[in-house]
Amino acid sequence: MSDVTRRALRLLALLQSRTVWSGPELAGELGVTVRTVRRDVDRLRAMGYPVLTSAGHGGGYQLGAGQELPPLLLGAHEAVAVAVGLRLTASSGIEGLDVEALRALAALDRILPPEVRAEVSAVTGALGVVARPLPSARAEVLLALATAVRDRRRIRVDYEKPDGERGERRLEPYRVLSVESRWYLFAWDLQREDWRTFRLDRMHEVHASTFAITERPTPDIEATVRESITVGGYRTAITVRILAPLAEIAPQVPARAGTVTTDGPDACILRAGADELHWVVMHLAWVGAPIEVIDPPELLGVIERLGQWAGSVRTAPDR
Repeated sequence: MSDVTRRALRLLALLQSRTVWSGPELAGELGVTVRTVRRDVDRLRAMGYPVLTSAGHGGGYQLGAGQELPPLLLGAHEAVAVAVGLRLTASSGIEGLDVEALRALAALDRILPPEVRAEVSAVTGALGVVARPLPSARAEVLLALATAVRDRRRIRVDYEKPDGERGERRLEPYRVLSVESRWYLFAWDLQREDWRTFRLDRMHEVHASTFAITERPTPDIEATVRESITVGGYRTAITVRILAPLAEIAPQVPARAGTVTTDGPDACILRAGADELHWVVMHLAWVGAPIEVIDPPELLGVIERLGQWAGSVRTAPDR
């Protein structure tokens, strides 16, 4: 590889790594004069790379958007980071992206140096053990929602309820986020005039409007979404005080099963939802810590009946 070619590749990598570079900065990185930088920039432009120039204070060279993607030059650590991101995308359950992510991961693997490939393999192999596929959320839905959140624009959504009924919802989207195994949209519902949480896998179409969203005070978004997931969708809301420290109990309560908040150094409050109380009682028994029932009162009756049943269990006699 000639010095000119090597320098041009290095220049391209620098332009990809930062938004704007001044001529003297590039010259210092490449160990050449500013005039040589200008000639190398002209070579990149001749090869079709859109290198833009801006004058004045804060100006310099930057890589613009072209009709085709230029070759992406990655260092070893960058390659590992990209491979990890592709592995997570491949297992994300976002319909339309998983296959493309696997193809990109395979293409990246073919050109990696052996030592980098080994590191990528180790990291992505570990991810394969812990990563969980998310329910299907179409890529176009995710992209449309993310764009509307960024541009702060109202949307119309074709949304399917749990019973299968579909209808249009007019929303002001504020955040797209994932909690454990599902993607959710946190938005202001214009018809109900309240904050609502929506599952992306129940969205069939998303249409952005030209109307800007209304500025309004927002609650703690993550806490509100978790409350909606764990309590809002069930017939009965349950609140108990667990007589054990938060740090001991929180790892035993999945994010979609309930919310746990501290109640002093030696206790915490669990809020959850349920259609059948006995399932909650079984989970509380599995946690194994003493509890105090706050709400509903009938939860205590279910616990007492389970205790009576447990007390009646005997070892089978020898035959």
